[in-house]
Amino acid sequence: MKNLWTTAALVLAAAGAQAQTPDALYLKSLAATCANCHGTDGRAVNGSSVPTIAGMPREYLLTQLKAFKAGTRPATVMHQLSKGYSDAQIEQIAAYFAAQKK
Repeated sequence: MKNLWTTAALVLAAAGAQAQTPDALYLKSLAATCANCHGTDGRAVNGSSVPTIAGMPREYLLTQLKAFKAGTRPATVMHQLSKGYSDAQIEQIAAYFAAQKK
C-alpha cells in the first residue's frame, strides 16, 4: 500500500510540474470534446470519413462552426454539438485547431 501512495504522490508531483494556466486548461477541455470524432488535437484517424481539423485556417473553421450552429451547413451531429457553444467558445475552438500541426 505504501508503494501505491508513493507512486500516486510522484504522479501528482509530475502533473504539478507541468501545470498549465486555467485558461489553457479550459481551452484544452473545449477542444477535447471534438476528439471523439476528429481525433486527438484534431487529427482524425487515416481513412476516417470525419475530416482532420488540425491546421485548418481559423476563419474557415469559424465559418463552418457558425454554419453548423445556424443549421445552414449539412451535418449529422454537428448541428446539435455546435449549439452547445457560445460564439466566444466557437472562436476559441477555431483558433485552437488552426494552431495545431496537421
